[in-house]
Amino acid sequence: MNRFKVSKFRHTEARPARREAWISDIRAGTTASYGHHIKSSCSLIAFNSDRPGVLGIISLEDHRKDKKHVAYLGCHSDLVTDLDFSPFDDFLLASGSADRTVKLWRLPGPGQVLPSEPGVVLGPEELPVEVLQFHPTSDGILVSTAGRAVKVWDIAKHQPLTELQAHGDVVQSAVWSRDGALVGTACKDKQLRIFDPRVRAEASQSTKAHENSKDSQLAWTSTQEHLVSTGFNQMREREVKLWDTRLFSSALASLTLGTSSGSLIPLLDPDSGLLILAGKGESQLYCYEVTPQQPSLSPVTQCVLESVLRGAALLPRRALAVMGCEVLRVLQLSDIAIIPVSYHVPRKSVEFHEDLFPDTSGCVPASDAHVWWAGSNQQVQKVSLNPAHRPHPSFISCMIPPMEPPTDMAQPVETLRADTDPSEDFSSPTSSLTSPSTPSSLGLSLSSTSGIGTSPSQRSLQSLLGPSSKFRHAQGTILHRDSHITNLKGLNLTTPGESDGFCANRLHVAVPLLSSGGQVAVLELQKPGRLPDTTLPTLQNGSAVMDLAWDPFDPYRLAVAGEDARIRLWRVPPGGLKDILTTPETVLTGHTEKIYSLRFHPLAADLLASTSYDLTIRIWDLQAGAERLRLQGHQDQIFGLAWSPDGQQLATVCKDGHVRVYEPRSSPVPLRKGPGPEGGRGARIVWVCDGRCLLVSGFDSRSERQLQLYTADALTGGPSAVLGLDVAPSTLLPSYDPDTGLVLLTGKGDTRVFLYEVLPEAPFFLECNSFTSPDPHKGFVLLPKTECDVQEVEFARCLRLRQTSLEPVAFRLPRVRKEFFQDDVFPDTAVSWEPALSAKAWLGGTNGQPQLLSLKPPGMTPVSQASREVPTRRAPSSAQYLEEKSDQQKKEELLNAMVAKLGNWEDPLPQDSFEGVDEDEWAKYLAQIIVMGVQVVGRAFARALRQEFAASRAAADARGRAGHQSAAASNLSGLSLQEAQQILNISKLNPEEVQKNYEHLFKVNDKSVGGSFYLQSKVVRAKERLDEELRIQAQEDTQKGQMPKT
Repeated sequence: MNRFKVSKFRHTEARPARREAWISDIRAGTTASYGHHIKSSCSLIAFNSDRPGVLGIISLEDHRKDKKHVAYLGCHSDLVTDLDFSPFDDFLLASGSADRTVKLWRLPGPGQVLPSEPGVVLGPEELPVEVLQFHPTSDGILVSTAGRAVKVWDIAKHQPLTELQAHGDVVQSAVWSRDGALVGTACKDKQLRIFDPRVRAEASQSTKAHENSKDSQLAWTSTQEHLVSTGFNQMREREVKLWDTRLFSSALASLTLGTSSGSLIPLLDPDSGLLILAGKGESQLYCYEVTPQQPSLSPVTQCVLESVLRGAALLPRRALAVMGCEVLRVLQLSDIAIIPVSYHVPRKSVEFHEDLFPDTSGCVPASDAHVWWAGSNQQVQKVSLNPAHRPHPSFISCMIPPMEPPTDMAQPVETLRADTDPSEDFSSPTSSLTSPSTPSSLGLSLSSTSGIGTSPSQRSLQSLLGPSSKFRHAQGTILHRDSHITNLKGLNLTTPGESDGFCANRLHVAVPLLSSGGQVAVLELQKPGRLPDTTLPTLQNGSAVMDLAWDPFDPYRLAVAGEDARIRLWRVPPGGLKDILTTPETVLTGHTEKIYSLRFHPLAADLLASTSYDLTIRIWDLQAGAERLRLQGHQDQIFGLAWSPDGQQLATVCKDGHVRVYEPRSSPVPLRKGPGPEGGRGARIVWVCDGRCLLVSGFDSRSERQLQLYTADALTGGPSAVLGLDVAPSTLLPSYDPDTGLVLLTGKGDTRVFLYEVLPEAPFFLECNSFTSPDPHKGFVLLPKTECDVQEVEFARCLRLRQTSLEPVAFRLPRVRKEFFQDDVFPDTAVSWEPALSAKAWLGGTNGQPQLLSLKPPGMTPVSQASREVPTRRAPSSAQYLEEKSDQQKKEELLNAMVAKLGNWEDPLPQDSFEGVDEDEWAKYLAQIIVMGVQVVGRAFARALRQEFAASRAAADARGRAGHQSAAASNLSGLSLQEAQQILNISKLNPEEVQKNYEHLFKVNDKSVGGSFYLQSKVVRAKERLDEELRIQAQEDTQKGQMPKT
């Protein structure tokens, strides 16, 4: 009979949350590990951030007015590989890391700050910790894996109870059975093992699980007889198998899901038997019902996600909206958001359905570690999910005592309501409590000052979160195409890693070409546009170009290092190259191996430093054309070279793993030496913080790109802070702006430019908004400060080299009162184009100081001297809506308000981030929108709708009756693409069909013909969503060189 029994979950439907309900503005990590990257208790969510060793923490509590705030906890000095919440204590979190330790954290309640130190540290292990899990019935027990070792820990005693043996390779998964008696492990040796840790350390049973050794995961059902495994077969297809521990030689049931590079995360709810299969790197969730009695794995439903999945977790059943028949809630971790996906069983009556929600395990443990180890199998008491039987007893683990909240910050704790809609529990933040300073906790300064909670003022927030950079909202923008140099051909994209690839000053750009003879093209920045198709006049270097640099004090002199161990100095005629130049002004010889780095002295004229494969640094007097100083002491290739700002010292980073500082005029050997990056793939070095510190970009032992900050006078002690960034093949090229303290970091072939404000003391690194380009760049250089548009608060201007073009990129800071000179952003800058002394004077021991220049344009008043203005209310009063108006008048006012909102240039619009379209073109486009009256896109339309609907609702409330505008405001919500297509009855996106159906539906739903403004607003929202989708497709087609669809 069971074979033909109909499942109560057969009509289960997946409901991804609307965008308004996403937890957005996060930065999730994508580091490969066996963990799930996100876990949830009934009160908190924890997830891997994009900064190694840092977890994001967010409250699950039901904030009706406040938005969600994300805090970041610096847990480890290396990658966090796995994490888990205690099943009994919502605020007890365990984290495992590649730093070989397991740490337990007591997370704060409302109004408290995150801990700076863990409550318990277990380890260190011999290898990185891979996975961990709390015991399901006893408090104070944890299982963890590290390499082949599997340990069951007594947390209170800080020591293992036992170590499970016989694994032949790395253990990929270790999970407790639901009754806490057995441990199941999946190993890279393809074996599935069952252990009874209290009986013996060897496996009681084992079998071959999957044919492929790639990631394998386990999940137990509600009994200790059945468990589910996921893995890969010989054809690299993903497999799911159901096992019976009493018949362990073969699987009871199995299924395949096709080939994919991402492993499956099995999320099994033992109470319902529903299994969620989430593939890392995919955009789909599979739901199956596990029925061991038949046995079978029956498909229930599938859910297509809007973004790629990086991790997934199940919300505990005690936190579900049971009155809405929500049987599961999956938290999908994407790159920029946490997206709730709810699974509902449709029922007609709104009541508690006991068949869907049987009693579940409560939050009071059945025993402690001592009692369990002595042989107790007592189970956790069950509790009802019926809201009428709440609240349930709470439990606080004694492993880590709870923190006492400060008296001035204590707030009443809100209890999570199970009869609420999940989208209300996941409100999207307008601003997250994220301290950009947290990355400093990745290095040797392991501290976190972030906290969870709200504060009455920005000052109190800063006291909770630590300092933040005033440049954190910096915006990088590619300037208009009229300033681009296009039609570049034959670029040499294989210059050595020690070279920036090209160089620029305020007048010229020098770009090496791929043609033979080491040709260098010199382009005029003052003459942008399309280059001719004919051959450009070039500098004939005679040897392959290794590096090149402009003289900072002579904008017409270019130094080019060749593969033939010679340095050639070229003089570019005013107005640019007209003919091919074959004879350099000077040739410097002396190096015995090819040269790979050139650096001009920052203060002295006619001084140049060069590094070579002969492991020497040579300092040249260009006026005499001779070598003056030679520095030695390197044991391997010199990756990077940098002069100190005062020109007295030289710093290098070497492949031999050391950072060195020289005083060239005093000694040819290093003055100081310290440990450098572990990786040998490349590195760069630059002086920061007025010459007090050294910033080194390089790789760690796992080829992850990282930053190391040193105190220049204390290199021996190693870096003061280490910041891990990402995994990429190219070396990060740092460009430091001493006026702002900002460093711009990007690599050849990257699409992202990182921005950090560097400080000489904790928190050392303050993260700012990064700049992302649509396609990879081949080089990225910083132009002199005088090229910035100060009136637009442009603090940095760079040049971005693409394969066929050169584009200027402006970095600007949003400011309200741009009519004033922002003197806090633009201090007096050094006159870097005039030398402070001659080469002869410097070689003789003289030191100089640069002159300073104010960047304030004539006629502008510094903002520090401007009078403060009292802010005026811009929004119209709701009183003007109290008068009686017809529905047609209200509809016209609403549309006019939306058009007026689009005309507000002070608000950022989506087209502001588009490239290559001038304001006149956008004005024509906006005119078409106004004529049509319906095609409104982006954020401005959404805000206009909310404001106008809110005003209409206020008027309706004042009149004591609910009108159609009030109903529209209460029902206004975001639409997915599928919902929009259903509203307009569109199967395939076609502009003509969209417009035709929109006009028809808008007309037939008019108030005058029996319709309603609520239905018309739905039609308008659907039209906006489809127009936005068409615009996105058109933009993608344009980038691919095709004609847009619209």
